[in-house]
Amino acid sequence: MKPKTALPAEPHKIRIGVSACLLGHNVRYDGVHKLDRYITEALGRIFGYVPVCPEVECGLPVPRETLHLVRDAASIRLVTTRTGIDHTGAMRRWCDAKLDGLAREELAGFIFKSRSPSCGLGEVPVYDAQGMACGSGSGIFAAAFIHRNPAVPAIDEERLLDPALRRHFIDGVFFHARQASLKAGGLTADLAALHADLLLLILSHGPT
Repeated sequence: MKPKTALPAEPHKIRIGVSACLLGHNVRYDGVHKLDRYITEALGRIFGYVPVCPEVECGLPVPRETLHLVRDAASIRLVTTRTGIDHTGAMRRWCDAKLDGLAREELAGFIFKSRSPSCGLGEVPVYDAQGMACGSGSGIFAAAFIHRNPAVPAIDEERLLDPALRRHFIDGVFFHARQASLKAGGLTADLAALHADLLLLILSHGPT
């Protein structure tokens, strides 16, 4: 089952990526979603969303066997929990192609699904070959996105519940979008112009 086709983002809205299940798409392993109404209703007034579901888009079915992250000697692998099928190669190939496509979307931020083996940010359980927990890390796609886009603000839906982290993310998205707009207009290296344009936002974070 493929995720729903997203409606084109409204021109006046800032485009950001989001895990498709958080928008109500039935793409999770159990065939349901994790609709987050704060994302769709509150933030949806200012953001235009580009939905992404790595597991479905790389070819896995809905419903499907659950996946987890497994550490081997060289890397972290994406493996099914019951049958031990390794999907790492397929996921990494899909990530490379998807990130090339997302670069053309000029995203100003990304909201990931927490604790997902493909989309989680930093708190996804990692297991050893014997199935014992041995730490935590980021999902395969989330890690690849951040590596390719280190300046793009990223958060998950659980961190959005923290007012300070939520404000930091939203401010970062606005800053990133405005910076991209200025660059598109020809101000490729004028930091003073960017600071002047966003003076109040910058002062709110640090008057000095």
